[in-house]
Amino acid sequence: MRKCLYIEIILVLVSGLCFGQTGFRNSGNLQLHTGTNMAVVGNVENSSTANLINNGSLYLKGNLTNHQALMSAGTGTLYLNGTSIQTIAGTELIKTSDLVTDNIAGIVLNNNLTVSGTHTFTNGIITTSATPNYLIYEAVATHNGSADNRHISGWVKKIGTSDFVFPVGNGTYLRPVAMSNLSGSAEFNCHYFNTTNNIYELWSPLVQVKSNEYWQVDKISGGTAQITLNWDNSKVPMDNIDLADILSAEYNGNDWESKGGSATGDVSTTGSVTSNNINTFGEMTLGYKSFPVPLKLISFSGLRRNGTSFLDWTTDNEFNVSHFEVQRSYDASSFTTIGNRTARNSGSRELYSFEDAVFFRGIVYYRLRSVDNDGTFSYSKIIALSEKDIISSDFVVLNPARYAITIFNKTTEQGVFGYRLINSGGQVILKGNVNFELNGNAVIQLPSQTASGTYMLELRNSNILFTRQVLVER
Repeated sequence: MRKCLYIEIILVLVSGLCFGQTGFRNSGNLQLHTGTNMAVVGNVENSSTANLINNGSLYLKGNLTNHQALMSAGTGTLYLNGTSIQTIAGTELIKTSDLVTDNIAGIVLNNNLTVSGTHTFTNGIITTSATPNYLIYEAVATHNGSADNRHISGWVKKIGTSDFVFPVGNGTYLRPVAMSNLSGSAEFNCHYFNTTNNIYELWSPLVQVKSNEYWQVDKISGGTAQITLNWDNSKVPMDNIDLADILSAEYNGNDWESKGGSATGDVSTTGSVTSNNINTFGEMTLGYKSFPVPLKLISFSGLRRNGTSFLDWTTDNEFNVSHFEVQRSYDASSFTTIGNRTARNSGSRELYSFEDAVFFRGIVYYRLRSVDNDGTFSYSKIIALSEKDIISSDFVVLNPARYAITIFNKTTEQGVFGYRLINSGGQVILKGNVNFELNGNAVIQLPSQTASGTYMLELRNSNILFTRQVLVER
C-alpha cells in the first residue's frame, strides 16, 4: 500500500538530492533553496496551511494539488516529468518561475498554472479542462520548444505588454497564433479550434472564410494589438486562393468582418497575414476577398487496344489534391478502385495516364475519384470502352427529339440492345431494351416529365458501344 509522507517543516540550505519516493502532503513550510534538487516519484499535495517556495529544482512524476493561497512563484524550476498522465489540481493557483514539461503521456490542467519565467516544452501535450483552466504566462514569461507533439490543447492566458506567440494546437498539430504591437498592459486568452462557425455570415469585402480552423482570441483587459494568423497546408488544408485576396477576419457576433492585412507566403505550403491594429477580438481566421478556385478536370478519355485499357486525364489548377483513384465497373453502377495516381499539385496543366490490362467481354466502364487532402472527393464522368467499337455513323439518331427518340440501325448487328439516357449531371433518367432488325429502326418513348435539354444516349450489346448526344425539345 502506498504511504504518504506528511511534512511540517523542511528547510533545505545546501545543494542536494532528496527523494520523496511515495509522495507527500505538505502542511508546513517547505523551501527549496538555490542549487537544491528534489525528486518526487508520487503525488504532491500542498495544503491550505502550507508554504511552498521553490528556488531550486522540483522534479515531479506524480500529480500536483495546491490549496495554498498566494503561493510564491519562487526562482526555481518545476519539472513535470512523469511517465503516465499527470494532473494539476487544487483550489488555489499554482505558481512557478520556470517550467519544464517532459511527459510523453501528457499533462492535464484541472487548475490554473502560472509561469513567470521560461517554459520549456520537451515532450507531451498539455490539455486544459473545459472549466476552463489556463496555462498562464505572466508579464515577462516566454516559452520555447513547442511542436506538433508538444504544445497546449486548450486555453492559454498571456498577461503584460510584450509580443507573444500562443503555443496552441489540437493535440495533433501545433497551430500557433501571434500577438504584437500591444498599446499597453493587457490580458488575453487564446484557444485553437478545428471547425469554423457561421461561415456564411459575411461582411463585404469578404466572400468566404477558412472553414477548417479558427482561433478564439479573447481580450480580458487592455487596448489595441495586432494578430498574426497563419496557414500550414501540410497540417490543415489551405484553400486555393490568390495571396493578394487573403485577409485576417474576426466574427463580431453577427458576421465575419475583415481586420485587414497583407498576406505573405505560398498558399500551397505556408504563409501568414497580420491584422491591422484592432481593439475588438473573438473568433479569428483567414478571410478571402475572392472564391477559392477548385480543381479543373479538363478531360478524361480511354482507348481499348490489344487487351488493355489506356486511360488518360488532364487537370488544371490542382491544389490540395491528395490523389486520383481509378475505378472500374462492368455495369456502370458498382465501381471498384483498381489503382491510383498521386496528385502533383503544380497549379499548372498536368497529364496523367493509367493502364488496365483486364480481360472482359462486352463493355467496361471507368471513372476517376479525385480525393483532397482533407478527405473530400468528387467523381469524373463515366467513360465506356469495348473491344469492338463501331463508328457512330453506323447508327443515325434523329435530332431534335420531342416525345420519342428515333434510331436507324445501319450496322450488320441485329437483335436486342440495352439503352440508357443520361442527363448533363450524369444521372440515368431512362433505361431499357430495344430490338433492332437488320437495317431497321427503333423508337424509345420519352416520359412526359422529361425536361428540355441535352442528353447522352448510350446503346450497347456484347459487341457494340454507341453514344450520341440527343437534344430534347418539349
